[in-house]
Amino acid sequence: MTPPGGDWPAPTAPRRLQAVVPLPGSKSLTNRFLVLAALANDRSRLRLPLRSRDTLLMAQALRALGVGIQDVRAEGAPVSAPATDWLVTPGELRGDTRLDVGLAGTVMRFVPPVAALAHGPVELDGDAGARVRPMGPVVDALRVLGADIDDGGRGCLPLTVRGRGGLRGGPVTLDASSSSQFVSALLLAGARYDEGVTVHHDGKPVPSEPHIAMTVETLRDAGVDVDDAEPNTWRVEPSEISALDVQVEPDLSNAGPFLAAALVAGGSVRVPDWPQHTTQAGDALRDILDAMGADVSLDREGLTVSGDGSVGGLDIDLHDASELTPLVAALAALADSPTWIRGVAHIRFHETDRLAALASELNALGGDVTETEDGLRIRPVPLRGGRFRTYHDHRMATAGAVVGLRVPGVQVEDVATTTKTLPDFPGLWASMLAQTQVAEHPASGD
Repeated sequence: MTPPGGDWPAPTAPRRLQAVVPLPGSKSLTNRFLVLAALANDRSRLRLPLRSRDTLLMAQALRALGVGIQDVRAEGAPVSAPATDWLVTPGELRGDTRLDVGLAGTVMRFVPPVAALAHGPVELDGDAGARVRPMGPVVDALRVLGADIDDGGRGCLPLTVRGRGGLRGGPVTLDASSSSQFVSALLLAGARYDEGVTVHHDGKPVPSEPHIAMTVETLRDAGVDVDDAEPNTWRVEPSEISALDVQVEPDLSNAGPFLAAALVAGGSVRVPDWPQHTTQAGDALRDILDAMGADVSLDREGLTVSGDGSVGGLDIDLHDASELTPLVAALAALADSPTWIRGVAHIRFHETDRLAALASELNALGGDVTETEDGLRIRPVPLRGGRFRTYHDHRMATAGAVVGLRVPGVQVEDVATTTKTLPDFPGLWASMLAQTQVAEHPASGD
């Protein structure tokens, strides 16, 4: 179980691993499916969705807006089985409510475009860290599309959307260079706007573009007409949104620390049900871990990563998979050659300033990490144990766990922050480390 408080002693790897680690569904897909199901023309079934803080906050917000979300068992499961699926029943969206978005970027950015369709005011607020995450581009865009929003001129939370039961929609230009979620937020609700929505990005390249591709694919799964043929422009036609019956893929980014453990500790780790085709940015792990020295194999059984305990450095642009930066930085600190991470200046505005946080915490353990304009330069040096602060950031916590595999005495602060996207990370971590290769013994004589 996740410790309720205090520091978590990150366990070192006892010996070579031979582990299978099933993981729950994708947070990014679960929250997109929830929004579309809430706006659909009939009841949807989401099979094996992720149940973590971020997705439960999304479900809670949609329920407060009048959407029915029911916990149900998998079809054919015995009566004693736990609920694994969600049935989502659309309803008339109502306002006069206050929503808690926690620290979830998908909730704070995806819900306002939905709230604009509600009848009455909808207040949104969240954790202290959420109040400094940028919201201005999506707020300004919604105003252009006809929404009435009061954010006190801050461009961040708290804010109030004064819903009028509908929205005109139409064309809008914004700068999404700090988050692809600004584009996805408008596209997800756009089919329900009177004129649909055409979103044009004007600025530096959009980070994490695979997440926009994920949004486009989920919209098409729901029968929505999306035109993304023109670079930096996405057009959603006004239409009904069809009900969904989908099984949520495992969260591939959450798989990163477990797969990386095979590289650090040696042995192998397999994540079952890895999709052959996916829009998840975490699929980049296959190439990244291969480049750092792992043997990577994808087959019907899942994705298997094997290593011999050695880690190689690399020069990598993570602009399109920036959520993997903390993991790559942790591996780089244990590598046998330097690493350059580039293209991730925008992660200064995630749950925390991830570049500053990674440099600070790895250097506190004796590392040699330098911030650059758009990333990190990491020179491997011997590390020592110590406290690894997480800044309420789930990916900082899992990065600390990876370092702890090799470095005794690492104490990860507030490991419970991992519940944001992964329930009981410490339990899964301990289970993985308990699955080790059986030592070979001479044959007994019988």
